[in-house]
Amino acid sequence: MLFDNFRRQLRQEAQLWQNEGLIDRKFYQILAQRYQFNELENAGGDRFVFTLIAVGSILLGLGVITFVAANWQALSREGKLIILLILFLTTNIAGFSLWRQSATSRIRRQKNFGEGLLVLGALIIGANMALLAQTFHVNGSIYELFLGWGLAVLLMAYSLRLTSLGILSLILLIIGYLTGFFNWDFPRNELTWGRLVIEHIPLVLGLLFVPLAYWCHSRWIFRIAAIAFVTSWQFHLQSLQLITYIDTPPWITIVAFAIPPALLWSYDDLLFRQFPSRIFQPFARSLILVFFSIIFYLLSFRGLWSAQLTGYQAIVKNTYFTTWLLFVDVIIFTLLAFWQWWHLLRPTYNQERQRIDFKTIFIGSLIIMTSLVIFIHQTITPIPAIPIFTFNVLLGVLGFGLIREALELGKRQAFWGGIVLITLQILSRMLEYETALLLKSLVFVLCGIAVILAGLWFERYLSSLPTAPTSENNCST
Repeated sequence: MLFDNFRRQLRQEAQLWQNEGLIDRKFYQILAQRYQFNELENAGGDRFVFTLIAVGSILLGLGVITFVAANWQALSREGKLIILLILFLTTNIAGFSLWRQSATSRIRRQKNFGEGLLVLGALIIGANMALLAQTFHVNGSIYELFLGWGLAVLLMAYSLRLTSLGILSLILLIIGYLTGFFNWDFPRNELTWGRLVIEHIPLVLGLLFVPLAYWCHSRWIFRIAAIAFVTSWQFHLQSLQLITYIDTPPWITIVAFAIPPALLWSYDDLLFRQFPSRIFQPFARSLILVFFSIIFYLLSFRGLWSAQLTGYQAIVKNTYFTTWLLFVDVIIFTLLAFWQWWHLLRPTYNQERQRIDFKTIFIGSLIIMTSLVIFIHQTITPIPAIPIFTFNVLLGVLGFGLIREALELGKRQAFWGGIVLITLQILSRMLEYETALLLKSLVFVLCGIAVILAGLWFERYLSSLPTAPTSENNCST
């Protein structure tokens, strides 16, 4: 889709160049043939058709499942098994045949229809697993159903190299993870294959879906997997809750906040030598800025640091996760982070060291300061004033840093991200502390005026630049 947008913009510019006499008709035809301008409208129609086919396939699958479920009790066990197998095999064989045939005959709509049938077949896998478990009285939890379903679809995604199946598999695994993680009915020290996957879900996401993103050349698989990794890492370590318990091991709290930014900022596609371009690194670095923005904002509240609770070990001592399972994941990701930073800072590897050195030092300083403040608070002395002041300063520095980058590179997203951070910080501190109602009203009015004036000034500043900003979709620093 990004390439289609580029071709559409290039066609508009090429037509303008031809009208202005900068290029002749022959050169325009060369561009049109090279970038296939005549297929742009068909590409848009194909995406629309694929969307309709996908929605229709989902509705068709739900209708078939509902029909079978309505007559399920009237069927024998053999009849149920035959229906499930016929439905599964027919859908997948027909989808694979159309999808493979389109690869040779170049009929895109057949490919879209075949891919839609494959998605429908992937959905039928879950229905088959659930109905077969009910028929043959196989005991299991709902989260194990989603995990097994997601792994089965993941195998299809690797086999067929389809982005749609990869995204579906990732969504199913996330649903299974959330269902199992927030299910408190099972014994926490019981270890099953489902619990093993849930306890190691950050590692599972990295090992299974990052290679799939490269295999499918899919930015969306990498984006969803990266967001799920950061979120699940925070859920597992319960980072905000660890702050309030003064008897928490400091290394657990430190890795909760240090590992995600250390991993994602040093991530470089060029480490994989068979991929010569950086297709995922910009999003990984942008995600770290979002991570720091949310974490610094939450850690800037005094209530989080003022609450000093004890008994952390009593809460988690019966969980299997707090033993070697946690230590294994931490060791793996820590070693990976050190390896990536070593490659990032190595002069022979990093040919752009002078250009990115300041940004890398800035992010590294944020990681070190966050870890140091947490270590002092939980190990040396729990003084709430120090972390509250520090994270308010870091939040302001990050906001002004985004604005500074926006002015240098002309990025609207970076500018408005910095404005939002600074505005939220001012309003939050004003609402958090005891202030008069008149002062609150004055602060709201001043912030509103400042945001409007800043936005108008920035748009005027962009219009005065010699060239239009082209990196607006990236907000990495």
